[in-house]
Amino acid sequence: MIRLLFVSLIISTISIFGQSHKDYLSGPFNSPQEVTTECLNCHENAAKEIMLTNHWTWLNEEFVDANNNKVQMGKKNFINNFCIAVPSNYPRCTSCHVGYGWKDATFDFKAEQNVDCLVCHEQSGTYVKVPTGAGMPDAKVDLLVSAQSVGKTTRKNCGICHFDGGGGTGVKHGDLDDSLYDPKPETDYHMGALGFTCSDCHTTKEHKIMGASHGSMASGQNHIYCTDCHEGEVHENKTINKHLSAVACETCHIPEFAKEEPTKVWWDWSKAGEDKEDAKDKYGKETYSKIKGEFVWAKNVIPTYKWYNGSASYYKFGDKLSSTEIVKLNSLNGSINDPKAKIAPFKVMRGKQIFDSQNNFLIIPKLFGADGYWKTFDWNLASQIGMKEVNLNYSGSYAFVETEMLWPINHMVSSKENALHCTNCHGVKGDRLDWKALGYAGDPMKVKGRKLN
Repeated sequence: MIRLLFVSLIISTISIFGQSHKDYLSGPFNSPQEVTTECLNCHENAAKEIMLTNHWTWLNEEFVDANNNKVQMGKKNFINNFCIAVPSNYPRCTSCHVGYGWKDATFDFKAEQNVDCLVCHEQSGTYVKVPTGAGMPDAKVDLLVSAQSVGKTTRKNCGICHFDGGGGTGVKHGDLDDSLYDPKPETDYHMGALGFTCSDCHTTKEHKIMGASHGSMASGQNHIYCTDCHEGEVHENKTINKHLSAVACETCHIPEFAKEEPTKVWWDWSKAGEDKEDAKDKYGKETYSKIKGEFVWAKNVIPTYKWYNGSASYYKFGDKLSSTEIVKLNSLNGSINDPKAKIAPFKVMRGKQIFDSQNNFLIIPKLFGADGYWKTFDWNLASQIGMKEVNLNYSGSYAFVETEMLWPINHMVSSKENALHCTNCHGVKGDRLDWKALGYAGDPMKVKGRKLN
């Protein structure tokens, strides 16, 4: 009798958890915050967990910097060479925030009802955020339909922000674009051939998602490695296995990125504001926009290879420029003499952006909204407003400087059949790696250098 009751309880439990959320959510919902409040009736700790993650704070793990200060870095306080920075541009940037209403610096990060459960969990395909709406959904969204459809995250939930970061498919990362929603095996072996979702690698505990963004690179924490799954002697060839101490798996298994969609590789803000026609390239991509300047796109890009030990140094608001030749927005830590470093692939994003020519630091301009550059085409006004937002002085004098930023390449993994071969890097025809730039006297197969073992 007890056994029958136990079996009945199990079946009953499975039945409950197997039911659709249609059985539990009846609405109506007049605001997205009402949906979150309803979610929290059952998932009591979900918002609290989210609020401790970088998806909410846009700041990553705390670490001690070179000056022995405890700091946090992330999208909230980074400068990049795309749309430059979040401060003073909140409603446009925070359209991809996992919250509702981050429209300025007064946003309440402790308000649980402002956590957006739907953006990561809705499965109806009808939930859309307003691109300039500070994370709010489009007014046309049927919140009840979206709420009743929720389930485990899919590539679509992740991709809607990560595949389209920077204003379009493949713009920022190069190895993340819309082709990964339903990729071919040759585009990404894990997702296209094996059917992986993002969360198969980016494992999650208490809503904290593993995987190194730029904030994690700054702190040197929260990394995922191929060897987390592929352990031990992963190759039949012992010589190839010896490379694992000095060469990242991605170096051989991602021979190129931007395989289906081109990625932006150059953005020149100094050309913005000119009264000339918008233009497009052979890929159909925009090469000139009055509000943003000139662009260059590339496809099937061979990565740039650098020594990397899992951490990097980043330009911070107000840092003085040591040179006005090329400003490095981030610098990878690691070298040929660092036993923790490996040769890894990166996308190099280059461009020109505004800086204060008297104070000698980069400017955070207000681009979006009233009095923003996209409305006024006035760099002085945009600089004055943006710098006030971050409590930095603007001298009234500006110029443009070339900048460079490195973006890690981890996706679009090729199968072993399509990975690099020994002769791509070594021997007479081996021109893949710039050995001298990596610190070698030449091809280590021919001359002495750090041994790959």
